[in-house]
Amino acid sequence: MAGEKNKEKLILDSAVALFTTKGFQSTRMEDVAKRAGISKGLTYFYYKNKEDLFMALTKKAFDQFKEEFREVLRSKGKNGLEMITDLVGKIVFFSKEHPVYYQAILHFLDVLKKYNEPAQRMEIDPLILDSIHFHKLLEIHHEPVKLGIQMVSIGIKDGSIRPELQPEITFYTIWSMIIGFEKMSGPVGYEGKEAKISAEAWLPGFIKLMQDMLRGTIQASRPAIVQTSLF
Repeated sequence: MAGEKNKEKLILDSAVALFTTKGFQSTRMEDVAKRAGISKGLTYFYYKNKEDLFMALTKKAFDQFKEEFREVLRSKGKNGLEMITDLVGKIVFFSKEHPVYYQAILHFLDVLKKYNEPAQRMEIDPLILDSIHFHKLLEIHHEPVKLGIQMVSIGIKDGSIRPELQPEITFYTIWSMIIGFEKMSGPVGYEGKEAKISAEAWLPGFIKLMQDMLRGTIQASRPAIVQTSLF
């Protein structure tokens, strides 16, 4: 059993390396087998096709992603808002250090959106739908979110996050903001942009705005009305 697990890990690690350097479309199963130092037939024994392999990689990505959440939740002496702040930093770091895993997670979210709509489900590659790892993902993909919701609930309870917020809606909103942050890093970092914002100020400013929203410190202010006389 241990030998089988080692071979599966070897294949997955080889796939990650190749997807990083060559991309998913340009990588063949024989390329993965060659890099892993095993036969092509043995590679197909563990994974039926490249789509099945990618779904297995995506599950591994979610498992590792969940560990980032758990690590934050296990931290001592921090309130809920501090946990959420730490989590934002961890997710941003995860996206940069493990780009293939992070993109696999985002890809699965796109697939799941189609899967939830019967009319669009037929647009999903049948090889993905046939993958046992895809069906495992349907069962476990929400686990990181559950931990994030728990952090928001802790913050509401300890007073670091304003009490009228609904934990589930709040965390899904935070995660959508983080996804947007990562996607906008390209435009923000582009030197030819007209907007006056530096890449260095982007993350601190993003975190501060998120914290203000969660604390409830953002308030609209009306211009002061000064009564004067024309005479």
